Amino acid sequence: MASNVNRRNALKNIIAGTAAIGVSSGFSALAMDKSESDQPLRLKGNINHAVCRWCFSGLDVETLCVEAKKIGIKGIDLVGPKDWPTLKKHGLESTMCNGAEINLVDGFNDEKFHEKLIQNYTAMIPLVAEAGYKNLICFSGNRRGKDDETGWNNCVKGLKQLIPLAEKHNVVLVMELLNSKINHKDYQCDRTSWGAELCKRLGSENFKLLYDIYHMQIDEGDVIRNIRDNHQYIAHYHTAGVPGRNEIDDTQELYYPAIMKAIAETGFKGFVAQEFIPKNADKIASLKKAVSICDI
Repeated sequence: MASNVNRRNALKNIIAGTAAIGVSSGFSALAMDKSESDQPLRLKGNINHAVCRWCFSGLDVETLCVEAKKIGIKGIDLVGPKDWPTLKKHGLESTMCNGAEINLVDGFNDEKFHEKLIQNYTAMIPLVAEAGYKNLICFSGNRRGKDDETGWNNCVKGLKQLIPLAEKHNVVLVMELLNSKINHKDYQCDRTSWGAELCKRLGSENFKLLYDIYHMQIDEGDVIRNIRDNHQYIAHYHTAGVPGRNEIDDTQELYYPAIMKAIAETGFKGFVAQEFIPKNADKIASLKKAVSICDI
């Protein structure tokens, strides 16, 4: 009996200590008062930070650039050529270019879209390179009844027509991993293993994956292990709170400091972009807190 009591006491102490550590170190940025939140961040330089344009659509690109620059963010995701001059004006990079895709559901896994996609990407790849950028997003598209093998074969057939051009211009075609459970029903590239297999079949450093942490937590979990096992196929990361795709805070189930540490330990030198939808009326304050939490 005494040993059981001692074990219960020991467990209580361990749990209490763990909770204290989590509160003090994990999400300490959430406790910033107004005076602290007005101060510039002192980023450590282990993570290159970016932010997705569409999540802050209430702000014009100019304003988002100004505020991002203050935080220490280095780039803006998912902007096309018309906004590149504004980014350049503020010394920011277009960290994930877009504008060649048809949409998220009509992608490379269906041959009927290949002609249009090849036309679009053939025009966009040189523009990305000329602007001094590297990453250009693409999508598998929805399954529409296709099995994995058919999806892989069709993607290879279409993408192989673009890989030589991408290699020539040092542009990376980056296919995003999206969840098919909640947000993107029927999307085919919805598992890390599916995307990694496509990377293997294409066999080019100019095709990689966008590992969206929010999406992959929903569809497969085991985020850190999957990052460690497949990091060689990953060119870019997106973040957001799970569930809800809102702020990274203590209401969601992922512990981002550990995830960021795992990413850094792989030797990753690319960008991690915030892609959450702010609930807080002060959207820039939410962005600043998220960057602070992810800056390990």
